[in-house]
Amino acid sequence: MKTDIFTFDMPESLIADAPAEPRDSARLLHIDAHGGLTDYTVADLDKLLRPDDVLIFNDTKVIPARLYGMRGQAKIELTLFKQLDLSCWETLIKNSRRLKIGDVISFTDTFNATVLKKEEAGPVVVQFNKKGAELMAELHTVGTMPLPPYIKRKRGGKESDKADYQTIYARAEGAVAAPTAGLHFTPELFERLDKKGIERLFVTLHVGGGTFLPVKVDDTDNHKMHAEFGILTQEVADKINQAKKQGRRIVTIGTTSLRLLESAADSNGIVHPFEGETSIFITPGYRFKATDVMFTNFHLSGSTLFMLVCAFAGIDRMKEAYRYAIDHQYRFFSYGDACLIETK
Repeated sequence: MKTDIFTFDMPESLIADAPAEPRDSARLLHIDAHGGLTDYTVADLDKLLRPDDVLIFNDTKVIPARLYGMRGQAKIELTLFKQLDLSCWETLIKNSRRLKIGDVISFTDTFNATVLKKEEAGPVVVQFNKKGAELMAELHTVGTMPLPPYIKRKRGGKESDKADYQTIYARAEGAVAAPTAGLHFTPELFERLDKKGIERLFVTLHVGGGTFLPVKVDDTDNHKMHAEFGILTQEVADKINQAKKQGRRIVTIGTTSLRLLESAADSNGIVHPFEGETSIFITPGYRFKATDVMFTNFHLSGSTLFMLVCAFAGIDRMKEAYRYAIDHQYRFFSYGDACLIETK
C-alpha cells in the first residue's frame, strides 16, 4: 500500500508543546461506530464507556534518556533508542557523521560512553562505563526527558516535563518515549471509572525511539518496524479472555497497548501470556483479534501510528475525523488532545 495515502496537511500551530491542565481537561473527539463525530473532554470518558468495558493501559515508565556530553571540544546530544544489554544501547546522536568507532563521549568526570558501532543513517551503538542500576542512577542524575523533536525545548528541557511526560501509573522503567494516550488520565478520572465499575488492566511495552522515526519508503510492504520489549502476564491474559467470553469490550489506551495486545492474541482472538520483543506493523487490511475500542492521541501525518488507526477504523473515516479535528483546532501529538474510536 502506498504510504502517501496516509499523509495530510496540518498547521504547525496545532502542535501542543505542553499538556492540558488538568490533564483530563484535554479535548476528546468521540468517533462512534457509525462515523459520527462529537466533541467532549477526556473528563467525560466515564460517560462514554460502558460499565462492563475493560481498559488496557501500558504501565511502562520513561527514563531520562537524553544526554548532553562532549567529545573533545564538540558538543554531543545523545538519545537512547534501544537497550542491547546492561551497558550497551543503540542511540540517536545529532551530527553523528564526525563520530568514529572508539570515540569517547563524556557526560561528567566519571560517566562516559564509547562508540562501538556506527552505520550510515542508522543508530549509533555505545557502551557506557556504568551498567545496570548504576547506569540508571547516572541517567536520573544527568539525563533529561526524551521529548519528541516536534516539542521545542532549550538544551536540558523544562523541569515540568519530568512529571508531564509520564503517566500517573508509570511503573516499569525502560521506555524512551511516553505512551502518550495515558498522559490524559488523572486520579479523579480513575475514581469516576471505578465508580462506574470499569475494569483497568495493565501491560508493559517499553516504547522505543522508533516511534518517532519517519517512514522513508513509498510502500508499506517495504517498511521495517523497530522491535520493542513487552510483557503481558498470564493473569492479565486470563482476565481479558474471560471478559471477551462475557461479551465485554476491550478498550486499549493508546497504540502501544493495542500493539502488545494484538501481538499476544492468536488467530482465534485468544490472548496468551507474552514476554519478548514485538515489531508488529499494523496497516489497513489487518484483522484485529482482541481490540474493540481505542483511545488514542492525534498522530503525525504519514506515521505508522496514523496507519494503525486507519487500519482500525478505515482510511476515509479517519481522514474525515482528522479534518474535523484540524478545522476545530484540536491540539495534536504527544501533549495534544485525544479521540475515542469505536467500531462496535
